[in-house]
Amino acid sequence: MLKHCFSFLALLFFISCKNKIKEKADLVLYNAVIYSVDSSFTIYQALAVKDGKIIELNTNDNILEKYDAKEIDDLEGKFIFPGFIDSHCHFLNYGLGLQRANLVGTKSFEEVLEKVKDFSKKNLPSPLGEVTGLRPWIIGRGWDQNDWATKEYPNKAKLDLLFPNTPVILKRIDGHAALVNSAALKLAGITNDSKISGGDFIKDKNGLTGILIDNAVDLVEKIIPPPTKEQMKAALLMAQNNCFAAGLTTVDDAGLMKSDVDVIDELQKKGELKMRIYAMLSDSAPNYKYYFANGIYKTDKLNVRSFKFYADGSLGSRGACLLEDYSDKPNSKGFLLNTQKHFEKLSDKLDVKGFQMNTHCIGDSAVRMILYSFAAYPLKYGNPNGAFAEMSKNRRWRIEHAQIVNRNDLSYIKGLSVIPSIQPTHATSDMYWAEERLGKERIKFAYAYKDLLDAAGIVVLGTDFPVEDISPIKTFYAAVFRKDAKGFPEERFQPENALSRTETIRGMTIWGAYANFEEEEKGSLEKGKFADFIILDTDLMKCEENKVLKTSVLSTYLNGELVYKPD
Repeated sequence: MLKHCFSFLALLFFISCKNKIKEKADLVLYNAVIYSVDSSFTIYQALAVKDGKIIELNTNDNILEKYDAKEIDDLEGKFIFPGFIDSHCHFLNYGLGLQRANLVGTKSFEEVLEKVKDFSKKNLPSPLGEVTGLRPWIIGRGWDQNDWATKEYPNKAKLDLLFPNTPVILKRIDGHAALVNSAALKLAGITNDSKISGGDFIKDKNGLTGILIDNAVDLVEKIIPPPTKEQMKAALLMAQNNCFAAGLTTVDDAGLMKSDVDVIDELQKKGELKMRIYAMLSDSAPNYKYYFANGIYKTDKLNVRSFKFYADGSLGSRGACLLEDYSDKPNSKGFLLNTQKHFEKLSDKLDVKGFQMNTHCIGDSAVRMILYSFAAYPLKYGNPNGAFAEMSKNRRWRIEHAQIVNRNDLSYIKGLSVIPSIQPTHATSDMYWAEERLGKERIKFAYAYKDLLDAAGIVVLGTDFPVEDISPIKTFYAAVFRKDAKGFPEERFQPENALSRTETIRGMTIWGAYANFEEEEKGSLEKGKFADFIILDTDLMKCEENKVLKTSVLSTYLNGELVYKPD
């Protein structure tokens, strides 16, 4: 009798479990390999999402038994990663560039001219020249003389013949140099006698060549009519579509004005712009006036709490500021774009206001100068005291690019808790000619990502798009395998500075979120965080090298909402 009683109770318990009311979710994905990128890099099989956030990750059985959802999908073994974060890019300018002449990949100046001519025929009123009192500018970007057979800067003479009345500005791939024609020089008031600090007007025996470097470029750019609000909206939405397709769910836009931020905020509040944006404000008086008075601005989609500075230019245009002369240009060390006093003054103000300071540094001299500016007192060799190091850690100030770092300065990066923000594809783009600029010894401390990681504890990864390709998969490949997209070089470029797969994924997700003060809400797949994730067809953590660049993004989710799926 007792035996039958126990059997009956067991049956009742089984029935009650089977009939238990499940918890409601909006989305359940199961039968997946989910890389959570939490502190233990835990791998799960299934997840549940409700109201835009993750409510649980677990085994297939646990999630399916516990939750009922509007959408339940079997992923058949596909791979889920947190949405990728591009920690340094130019999101708005990338979108605007989609409306301009694209000169990326050109193999000669003649090809540049052909592309500009084709662009002008399709995009400018005819005839060229003044139209109803306005001069239609021709704007292009993307040429790189290092990719040409003749690795020399071009001259404006042929542009003048093609466009005698229409101002033209064609920016180099890195944005730190530009070729302009005589019409643009005239409008900007630039003559053979013009001088500028933090820039250069390149001349030959006939005078101005039309090549402008760094601050000299700004003299022309500031007179170009700004894009209309409609052009900005179109640019942002085009950029968003391409980013979602690449698996990006957060972008750090490096260098925005308040007016740009206002357009972004308006579109996000309307629900048209869904991309999460970490805004780095430009080093500009209007930005300081407004944000120092009003403070940090934060929504779920927009975070305005940092300023972007330029310490120097680029290595490709020889504007990077070096401690010793360029190996291929004696008596030239490049130049700083502003004084150390400027950076020290503003670092104090930013510290008081709680804003992050993110500074573009390519050359080792620029890196050292900014480390001095980041400190509360002039640095001497040796680690800063613990109290200052702790304060620095809370500030999370960043050096953007950190391409060439003197070995003696690695200890300061550690002592000051500076976060290196690096772009792995810069290494594999520049490796063809960087040693010519730096020499055999100095190149060892260029693009030294493992050294930077060892010094700082974390690195955050991005692309600097449109300077480099937008693809985070190419970022992963360059960081781990130290090769370009063609698989060159076979022996890898400085393989001792490769990052591991785990380090690279962290740099593209949770470390990026940390550098943005957002690690509690994104960057890993954990309960309570935003349901921002991507589904890939390839296991980046285990696949063979030749499979990495063939990886496809199958879906991108933001707040648990499907925002990209290929046709």
